Amino acid sequence: MHISIFHFLPVSLKSPCKRRAKVTTKINIFLSSLSDKIEDELEMTTVCHRPEGLEQLEAQTNFTKRELQVLYRGFKNECPSGVVNEETFKQIYAQFFPHGDASMYAHYLFNAFDTAQNGSVKFEDFVMALSILLRGTVHEKLRWTFNLYDINKDGYINKEEMMDIVKAIYDMMGKYTYPVLKEDAPRQHVEVFFQKMDKNKDGVVTLDEFIESCQEVRTKL
Repeated sequence: MHISIFHFLPVSLKSPCKRRAKVTTKINIFLSSLSDKIEDELEMTTVCHRPEGLEQLEAQTNFTKRELQVLYRGFKNECPSGVVNEETFKQIYAQFFPHGDASMYAHYLFNAFDTAQNGSVKFEDFVMALSILLRGTVHEKLRWTFNLYDINKDGYINKEEMMDIVKAIYDMMGKYTYPVLKEDAPRQHVEVFFQKMDKNKDGVVTLDEFIESCQEVRTKL
């Protein structure tokens, strides 16, 4: 079963209307399409290439050696230099949201993949994140999502950061959503998010508060 990171987002960011399912499906396709490719290619061919450090990556991820070989080959085919820059990442991501502007959300997503914050994503960075998003524990997924929302990486999510993320999601959804979004919808979602997440009402959400709140919601589902 393919798992989107949005499956584990707080209820405050999940609209009950049809657009949520469409956006979640598209993001899920983007993040898990390589997993489908792994299964197909493993059935059709034997992969002979073994990238350097394969054993270490196998120990650090939830992928098998053969899966890593397939992923590495696909990564090198798309990025012969061995790294992905932000512009290329945005171009790939934009294909899944033709009716919206996914550039800002792709920017935040790229920064989450770029753990070294050097403007490029290596295969190791990519496969480590993919392992968490596709096969990690709930706790690992929540930590990764918190890091995505913590734009300035100070260990907290403030309202300005959350507003930037929500606006980026709405921009990605595009103008042709149904029902039509109200102008103040992003701010309303941010307010609900903080009502649920900011346990001590200090104006910021910590990692512990985020995980605790998400697990409370998950328990109620």
